[in-house]
Amino acid sequence: MGTHVLVPLDGSSQAWAAFDHAVSNHDGERITTLHVVDPMAGVYSDYGGGGYYDPQIHDQAVERGTELGEEARDRADEAGILETTTIDTAVETGPAARTIVEYADKNDVDHIVMGSHGRSGVTRVLLGSVAETVTRRSPVPVTIVR
Repeated sequence: MGTHVLVPLDGSSQAWAAFDHAVSNHDGERITTLHVVDPMAGVYSDYGGGGYYDPQIHDQAVERGTELGEEARDRADEAGILETTTIDTAVETGPAARTIVEYADKNDVDHIVMGSHGRSGVTRVLLGSVAETVTRRSPVPVTIVR
């Protein structure tokens, strides 16, 4: 098979625009959707050094990633490309940008197509742009879709 395209999905409109772009431009190729679960999902702190971990919250985040992958497969089916295009899904836990880059490197990805941003407001400014970090660190070409 030809090009292997990675599309990170977080459920944002920009991520879905990136997926739709990949579907439109990479028919006949292999497209993998990747949902990255925040490693802090399910971790709660009392700001005094104590806290607890709720594994159900982490499991719910993983399930959400699985559901996004299923939705991506449905969208590909609606676009009529499932007969010619392989759609794979993956859910990984870790820091978003690092996990995307590592996944691309370890899984023979040829191209990353991603939304311009999934977060907005203060969280985007404080945490930095995942798309920007992926673009700087990626071992393969990155297409940013708005």
